[in-house]
Amino acid sequence: MNRTTLSLIAAATALAAVTGFATLRAPDNSGPTTAGTAARLPVERTSLLCPQPSTSDIADTAYTSFTPVAEGASRSGKAQLQAATEESADAAGGKKSGGKAAKPVVRPKEPGKPAAGDTSGADAPALVGLASGKFAPGWTVQETTEVVAGNGRGLLGTNCTAPDTEFWFPGASTAAARTDYVHLTNPDDSAAVVDIELYGKDGALKSTVADGITVQPHASEPILLNTLAGDPQTDLTVHVTVRSGRVGAAVQALDDKSGGDWLAAAGDPSGSLVMPGVPKDATSVRLVAFVPGDTDADLQVRLASPSGLITPAGNETLHVKAGMTSAVDLGDVTRGEAGSVVLTPTGSSVPVVAALRVVRGKGAAQETAFIPATAPVAARATAADNSAKGSTLAVTAPAGEATVKVTASAGSGGGTAVSKTFTIKGGTTENVAAPVPSGLKGTYALTVEPVSGGPVYASRMLAATREGVSGFTIQTLPDDRGTVSVPQADQDLSVLLKQ
Repeated sequence: MNRTTLSLIAAATALAAVTGFATLRAPDNSGPTTAGTAARLPVERTSLLCPQPSTSDIADTAYTSFTPVAEGASRSGKAQLQAATEESADAAGGKKSGGKAAKPVVRPKEPGKPAAGDTSGADAPALVGLASGKFAPGWTVQETTEVVAGNGRGLLGTNCTAPDTEFWFPGASTAAARTDYVHLTNPDDSAAVVDIELYGKDGALKSTVADGITVQPHASEPILLNTLAGDPQTDLTVHVTVRSGRVGAAVQALDDKSGGDWLAAAGDPSGSLVMPGVPKDATSVRLVAFVPGDTDADLQVRLASPSGLITPAGNETLHVKAGMTSAVDLGDVTRGEAGSVVLTPTGSSVPVVAALRVVRGKGAAQETAFIPATAPVAARATAADNSAKGSTLAVTAPAGEATVKVTASAGSGGGTAVSKTFTIKGGTTENVAAPVPSGLKGTYALTVEPVSGGPVYASRMLAATREGVSGFTIQTLPDDRGTVSVPQADQDLSVLLKQ
């Protein structure tokens, strides 16, 4: 096998790692890129999975799809979201296995403009999304559900995610007031086999039914966590691993008293973590952390406020024992100002996963959302499904001053895109006055792009009131991984191995 063939195989492997499902378009050798370097090219194909939104008969769910306009992307392509039980358009020519046409829930028409769809009721399915060509780079889909009454009432939102083989969920619970499900969605033509591990305050919980869970092809399985564990646990870390195949995974956390939301998977274990965008009016913030390895972690807990990094009184540090879930109440730590929780090692760096459970309101008006630790925005990140009112974009630069460009897309029903640049001081968090498209009709997307300076982290909060019920949901904005390094044909495998 010659070097060119090896290079193209390596590039295809890299693309698969980036998107979960990718194909390669050969780079153009006529440009300035030379041997020993790699071109960054737009992803050509990607997939996203959206969990089953609700089991409530009065649930209404909106899906918003958005792809930023990407330089160098293909001129053709398509994208669509449809029920997981349907075969993909690529696999079956847009038809179900029985031969009937499958109607997508969402089918975008062009990059740069959001496309929307909706479902309702308890029978709304999990969705599988496929995008190719010009729709693939940076493709983002938001699932937002409104439930006006019952367990988990309020606003529940999540970013649809690429399939993978491992997920961490610190912040789950099997306490009496909680009903938590881990949703597993299999987009492929063969069954996936999944193991679920639960870790409480005293370590791993024994379970005879959490190993070897089969998720059928093009199917979704909601697994009730309290059927996997014995005694109720206030704070749990859920670890999902896939023995064969791949799945999408998310935890739906429903509370009898304080509403509910989706708990997205935390970022990869790391010695330093950032959880951006704690609402300024949060009445309760609970930090949950877990060490996957066999070494205890000692962490400094700080809040990146609008004026700089501060240490919460009484919660200066957190000791996390290896293999055990630790939690601490930070109370109303933001005290009326925007903030982000920053964890750093006090000594040796030990990889940790963490998330925040955030409550707004009091008494019967309480509502809950989650902020998992997330990766910084490397090149670009997008939050879809924004409205003229009710969207709050939080940006933090914990390690040094940074400048970011924020772009509001055209609206799904009309409007003109507009951009604005912000400078975030080092060690601070700012709820930026994000632009709104002129002549807005429908919903729009907010895209964040670092311009200069240190790393930036971001999240978007949606707030809405329906039939007197106030709700909110928070989505972090990790990098959209819309491009990938692809070596030139005259390069060998060592190019990728050195990256």
